[in-house]
Amino acid sequence: MPATPEDLLAFLESLTIPTHTVEHPPLFRVEDSVAFRGDIPGGHTKNLFVKDKKSRLFLLVLDENAQIDLKRAHEKIGGQGRVSFGSAELLEEVWGVKPGSVTPFGAINDRDARVTVVLDAAMMAHERLNFHPLVNTRTTGLASADLVKFLRATGHEPVVVALGGADG
Repeated sequence: MPATPEDLLAFLESLTIPTHTVEHPPLFRVEDSVAFRGDIPGGHTKNLFVKDKKSRLFLLVLDENAQIDLKRAHEKIGGQGRVSFGSAELLEEVWGVKPGSVTPFGAINDRDARVTVVLDAAMMAHERLNFHPLVNTRTTGLASADLVKFLRATGHEPVVVALGGADG
């Protein structure tokens, strides 16, 4: 059974990671988030669950405005051949979340560390980052350094690389 948002927040608290969570209507896309987030401080993100030609799994975490060339992403993340989006079924099986709720916090459910989490270097420059806490009806903010602390505590050593460019 996948972790609940309450399980996640308790785990973060056990790691002495301060968070702030806001409830809101369901948000499925970056465009939805922009309209409903109000004045939640910090960097806002998009998260792409992808697999390479050898079925290795990756979560690409970028600033919401970053552009990424998925045809060449494998060159930056160490993938074998071009990446494609993982299915909804695979996402739920491995990461424990539904489409529209993709988040690095899904690492809490990936006990075998099947997914490589790739954090965009430009996004990590934000002091604070915001993600769905396993459901898309809440947003949880934490320090970018604490995101790394959380990922390591779940057995996921994050890869930090320049993934995307600014929207422009």
